[in-house]
Amino acid sequence: MAKGILRYGAYVPMRRLQRKAMVAANSWFNGSLKSQGKGERAMANWDEDSVTMAVAAARDCLGDFDRDQLSAVHLASTTLPFADRLNAGIVAGALNLAEGVGGHDHSASQRAGLSALADALNAGGGPILVTAAEKRRTKAASPLELSSGDGAAALLVGEGDVIAELVAHATRTVDFVDHYRGDGVAYDYTWEERWIRDEGYNKIVPATLKDLFAKAGVTGADIAHFVMPCTLAKVAGPIAKKAGIADTALRDTLAMVCGDTGAAHALVMFAHALEIAKPGELILVVAFGQGCDALLFRATDEIGSIRPARGVSGFLARRREETNYQKFLAFNDTIEMERGMRSELDKATALSSLYRNRNTITGFVGGKCNVCGTLQFPRTNICVNPNCNAFHSQEPQPFSDLEGRIMSYTADNLTYSADPPACYGMVQFDAGGRVMIDFTDVTPDDIDVGKKMDMVFRIKDYDGQRGFTRYFWKATPAADAAQQGG
Repeated sequence: MAKGILRYGAYVPMRRLQRKAMVAANSWFNGSLKSQGKGERAMANWDEDSVTMAVAAARDCLGDFDRDQLSAVHLASTTLPFADRLNAGIVAGALNLAEGVGGHDHSASQRAGLSALADALNAGGGPILVTAAEKRRTKAASPLELSSGDGAAALLVGEGDVIAELVAHATRTVDFVDHYRGDGVAYDYTWEERWIRDEGYNKIVPATLKDLFAKAGVTGADIAHFVMPCTLAKVAGPIAKKAGIADTALRDTLAMVCGDTGAAHALVMFAHALEIAKPGELILVVAFGQGCDALLFRATDEIGSIRPARGVSGFLARRREETNYQKFLAFNDTIEMERGMRSELDKATALSSLYRNRNTITGFVGGKCNVCGTLQFPRTNICVNPNCNAFHSQEPQPFSDLEGRIMSYTADNLTYSADPPACYGMVQFDAGGRVMIDFTDVTPDDIDVGKKMDMVFRIKDYDGQRGFTRYFWKATPAADAAQQGG
């Protein structure tokens, strides 16, 4: 039975920071940045990180798939919010997966996303969800700040009616340090580009491809889609030419519309390629980082039968132009801002309470009365329907995938918000139930009574004193109601 990709999805934040705004702010110091001022990079909101983006990509991927079938969740990132907590476990909780599911974190390399995919493909058991996400902190006025982008991808791996079957896998592990980030250090340290190109990419990648082609019994001329993230100029093309891969097979790196999403980018580009791949075409996916991973897939006749809710193209089309470079710095804590007395609250999280209420908080699970059918959030011992009031009658009811509408709202400029004003309100779910909830990815002009809203998993707040990130769900304009364009 063929093993490969069953489904795929992605996530790209709505905000797109214009590089010309970044260059305008920093070219007084580094004039060489002027040549890099074209295009835009994906910019995560203040309440997004690698975990929340992984959840968003996973939801885009899974759709109506029966999540009880999943045997494991893999999360790859070099910017995981917790150094000693299973980050994949948070993703599993947000997706309401059974506690019997496996959880694995992958990190420490820019090829961590593709390595996680390779591990999942080589593992046994039921379907495995592979997610990769990145939100890198970068120094102001650095080339990496311009070339990076925030985003995520997710792939469902398993056997059966796959849309892309695995043909071969080759790998190399070489301690070639093109860049690094030491423990406790906020920013990457990058080495000289020519050295990285000549001694790194141009030697390690071709050797890996040679092994892969030998295993698969193919040549470069057979490749229809060549996926290889790289922010350096004149690298992917010469490597493809040396391997006999046609120029037409080179996939867009999405540099102009998204930026490089680090450990997630090989999977983001792969998901993008799957959107247009045709049956029988070979897709070669390569990731470089202290070695190289190369996976070769063949699109099957099922390739057009499964589509993500939005996918890479859909999220790229859902954009809002951002020209405020100062906001980008603030969202990423690159500068220290005076946030005012209202921000000075003790945000300690009672871990015992978080654990007992994990389904409500992380999974956004309420209740459905098995007597009258009333939905409510949160779940209680007594049905809220005044004509019912049955005791202990509620079954678990996930609210994360339910669509709702705004009943009332407030845009509050007095309370503290990292992105003022703080917008929140009452959302009535179409299927029943209502909740008072924060809004995200909105301005006051975006919200109105009756507006359709979707639920998204986001950061609630951050306890800087103890280094703990607290998550909950928020409401954002629904897919068919979201603002398109700037």
